[in-house]
Amino acid sequence: MSWSNLSKMNFEVSEEQKNFLNKVDRVCKSIRDYETRCYLDEKINDRVIPEFGEIGMLGCPISKKYGGLGYDILTYLFALERIGREGNSLRTFFSAHVSIGQMVIQNWGNAEQKQKYLVNTTNGTNIMGFALTEPDAGSDPGRMSTKFEERGDNYVLNGTKHWVGNGTFAKVITTYAKGPDGKISAFIVDTNSKGFSSEEMKNKMGLLTVKNAEITFENCLVPKENLLGKLGSGLSVAYSALIDGRLSVAAGAVGVMKDCLDESIKYSQKREQHGSVLAKKQLIQEHIATMIVNIESSRWLVYRAGIARQRLHDYVENLKENDANWMSSLNRQNTEYSALRNRADRLAAIAKLHATNAAFDCANRAVQVFGSYGYQKTSRVARHFLDSRAIVIYEGANEVLKLKIASLEMGEKYDSY
Repeated sequence: MSWSNLSKMNFEVSEEQKNFLNKVDRVCKSIRDYETRCYLDEKINDRVIPEFGEIGMLGCPISKKYGGLGYDILTYLFALERIGREGNSLRTFFSAHVSIGQMVIQNWGNAEQKQKYLVNTTNGTNIMGFALTEPDAGSDPGRMSTKFEERGDNYVLNGTKHWVGNGTFAKVITTYAKGPDGKISAFIVDTNSKGFSSEEMKNKMGLLTVKNAEITFENCLVPKENLLGKLGSGLSVAYSALIDGRLSVAAGAVGVMKDCLDESIKYSQKREQHGSVLAKKQLIQEHIATMIVNIESSRWLVYRAGIARQRLHDYVENLKENDANWMSSLNRQNTEYSALRNRADRLAAIAKLHATNAAFDCANRAVQVFGSYGYQKTSRVARHFLDSRAIVIYEGANEVLKLKIASLEMGEKYDSY
């Protein structure tokens, strides 16, 4: 009897994917030592943009029409998983530039906006950032106080955003503000605009090679053609961006765990205590086994969520091709869109919640395996520990994601926030 393989979800990689991922691996290895020095000196790794730009990573999931590689979301997540092995600092740069930067414009921008902004960001001329969080509006973006009003051919923005990834040097950011009617809209802002200023946020616990900024809009002039999406649709834009942001964090977290595992195995096999190497100690093996389980359970959640996000992306792209008023079709009355969006949203939240908790646990275990050597920032595991503390907070605090996951399953009337 012959059996047919009816499953398409095997996550096997093609030769083209392997070739690209090999390039990513080579760049990661080439900058590893320099990334360590930059981390200890708390400065930007200035080799990231030119070396990753050369292999197309600065526009991996962006259409070839705008200078990107045109790769699917899952391939992009594979690459972020590899980059995550070098640390959340490095991976956060790509999240801010690509996941919640370029992809927002690709998903919501019009043809003119895409041509103007994506080409120069895929080639590395301009780097992107994402400005949503405010001092008093984190997990609840609806509480934002940044305002905008119309003035002639411009919108005028006033307010403050903080924890803006790449915010000290980004040339373009996407941001969000409330209009006079209380509805939130999304905007593309050139950081050389009149009334825009940024200041580095210092004294961070970790994430020391990515630069976060507090930015201020003081009567900042934004041309009306830089409205992203429809007026008043800003939260829809932001929430879709957060799906991509959470996926990138989760993929990078898998890479963090893999590096913690590799470092722990290597160290425990050479470190001797009480007459034998640590690798033979049962309690050390318990740490190793837990890391392995954490990696495998997280990896497949990320890949599954990536496929769900790709299906949502494909549906919307098809809608764009066949419906000039496609934005108006993205509402709750469109049951097919709602189902695809809720599934992608829920699976991305699950993947981010599980993978980030697991990454912090793996980093904590790796530090324990290393003992006192793991308590120094010169060790890779110490840097993973410091950086992984951040990822259970940003792109949706994990406590909030639990509420989101439950309410998406039970329905809106059970929202608890």
